[in-house]
Amino acid sequence: MRTIVWNDDQNTVEMIDQRILPREFKTLVYADYCDVADAIRTMVIRGAPAIGAAAAFGVALAAHQSSAKSIERLLTDLDSAGEVLNQSRPTAVNLSWAVRRMLDAARDFKGSPDELRAILLKLAKEIADEDVEINKRMAAYGAELIEDGDHIIHHCNTGALATVDWGTALGVIRMAHEQGKRIHVFVDETRPRLQGARLTAWELEQYGIPYDIITDSSSGYLMRRGLVQKVFFGADRVAANGDVANKIGTYMLALAAYDNGIPAYSVFPVSTVDLNLARGDLIPIEERDQAEVLELTLMGEPVAPEGATARNFAFDVTPNRLISGWVTEYGVIYPPFQTNFQSEINE
Repeated sequence: MRTIVWNDDQNTVEMIDQRILPREFKTLVYADYCDVADAIRTMVIRGAPAIGAAAAFGVALAAHQSSAKSIERLLTDLDSAGEVLNQSRPTAVNLSWAVRRMLDAARDFKGSPDELRAILLKLAKEIADEDVEINKRMAAYGAELIEDGDHIIHHCNTGALATVDWGTALGVIRMAHEQGKRIHVFVDETRPRLQGARLTAWELEQYGIPYDIITDSSSGYLMRRGLVQKVFFGADRVAANGDVANKIGTYMLALAAYDNGIPAYSVFPVSTVDLNLARGDLIPIEERDQAEVLELTLMGEPVAPEGATARNFAFDVTPNRLISGWVTEYGVIYPPFQTNFQSEINE
């Protein structure tokens, strides 16, 4: 199940519309990079690795859209497209990483505009394929951390839907299940967009993995009662010191795990590490439309009083001291993260 694919016949990008799952499975088709940026912003596609691939395909689309007859003009059009795509969501570093990789390849290229268009499409496809292979490697490393009989809390959605395919933290859980380990997943709802209750639960249904949906605020109680052995979540940006920005609620989950002596693992590709940011409080945190909170309903009626206002932070930052390990395509990296990450990558 790929969240995003390129249609060679039409020179278009097709994405699963994640806003309407699990009620309906539908794909949308995009022929304009501005529409791809809007799809990222409105969360048609979401999850750091997935929006990185979407941004790469957005640059490839921009190259095909451009009528430029010279490399110089084409590069100008690509730079403009890169700015639009980079502004679609600010927190996940995979997006800017993919755009930068595409634009760097364009600037280094020597040849005709049509040759560059072909090169950029090939690179975008490679970025998508690499994501799948990286996820499978992470899953193999992470599955070693899961024991038969484990009950696991998972936050947000980090499965195939959050990536090009397979998944990060949920990919680890899926791998453990496919290895024959008997596991049970407690699925945080992940308010206000309910990525856990809508998307993670739907994916677990496809894989046949037992689960229960829980309110986000139930996690601490379950851990306190000894009903949880592991916590897994993803990452949208990781600072050089190991602080992790992830879906809002991750910080509170990690605090509860730390207080109860339960290991909490963040699963992500190394492209998510932003070595330009020394610590987590420098990571830009997206604040989304308050309507996502205020338009929640109960029994068909609005929950909030008329005229209420809301703050809707999409992410929070978990300090590195609360995280037991990173699961990456290079293996499991333990604290001190900054030192061990550099030595692992350089080996």
